[in-house]
Amino acid sequence: MSNKEKKWFSLNLKNEKKSGGCGCGKTTGSCDSNTKELKRKDGVDQVFDLKMDRRSAFKKLTASLLIGAGAVSTSCSVFSDEKSKEKAQIDWEEQFKGNYKLMTDEEKSATVDRLVRSYQLRTGKTINMSSKNAEKDVLFGYAFNISKCQGYMDCVNACVEENNQDRKSQMQYIRIHEMKDGKGFNFNDADDNYYHEVPAEGHFYMGTQCFHCDNPPCVEVCPVQATWREEDGLVVVDYDWCVGCRYCMAACPYDGRRFNWSKPEIPENEINKNQHYLGNRLRKKGVMEKCTFCVQRSRNGKNPACVEACPTGSRIFGNLLDPNSTIRWVLENKKVFRLKEDLGTEPKFWYFMD
Repeated sequence: MSNKEKKWFSLNLKNEKKSGGCGCGKTTGSCDSNTKELKRKDGVDQVFDLKMDRRSAFKKLTASLLIGAGAVSTSCSVFSDEKSKEKAQIDWEEQFKGNYKLMTDEEKSATVDRLVRSYQLRTGKTINMSSKNAEKDVLFGYAFNISKCQGYMDCVNACVEENNQDRKSQMQYIRIHEMKDGKGFNFNDADDNYYHEVPAEGHFYMGTQCFHCDNPPCVEVCPVQATWREEDGLVVVDYDWCVGCRYCMAACPYDGRRFNWSKPEIPENEINKNQHYLGNRLRKKGVMEKCTFCVQRSRNGKNPACVEACPTGSRIFGNLLDPNSTIRWVLENKKVFRLKEDLGTEPKFWYFMD
């Protein structure tokens, strides 16, 4: 606790002693009972000598600290409202949670429960959020059949809907590049915003997104360790630790990162309520976003939304460690290649042709 917070806390205790209660003049009832245990000992530091766990300590201190900071009203009506107290407690604990990468399984479950409850208190609706970890003997990989892609962009639309992407800015994790035949893979000459009937004669189509590198340069440059590689190969982001510096965006050689300049806007009836903490949960303004291979789906044995939506079967996803998986068959029987292999990033995203 900072000196400023201690000062607020001390002043609040003094005011309670003068008024005989929470500051409203009552000496009995719910308001006085909220502060009774905090007044058992004089002095701010002695409060921290009480034997209690971290969660209990937050519950004891939240009300006084929030009052001192002017974050909530000191009226009795606010503190007699159980939902208001619960939301203040949730917001307070969320401010002090650690990096998801370093959390125990119990702490992960606790923060997910808080986010689910916070959404319920704010909207009156329910979401399902997972904190499921990577499974053993799983390493996700992706293959893209250039011969089959016709540029329909069903994959892009499915990704936007599945991952709760901002509708106002038309954010898209996936890009489909329309390229001219005979020009090779020149992305500088590609059209990424074509508005005509597809497939266009004399052109082919190629998709890009986050390639989930084994040696991701984006991870190396992050100054706050808000992004990292999981055991199943997924490169993820803890949105609550991201500071929006965009170093990762500059470091990515595949244009796989997106920055949200404003709070994502999604109509309530379009929000995908099946979420994962490291995936498609609702984001705040000013953080990096990216493809996660639909972690909320892939860790439950499903294909990413783009794979499921592709009408031509040009997208293949699976476990690279499973010798019987389709993606292993592709890697072993097709002539595959990866973009910018000379960089040593080891992307888990391959291209091939029939």
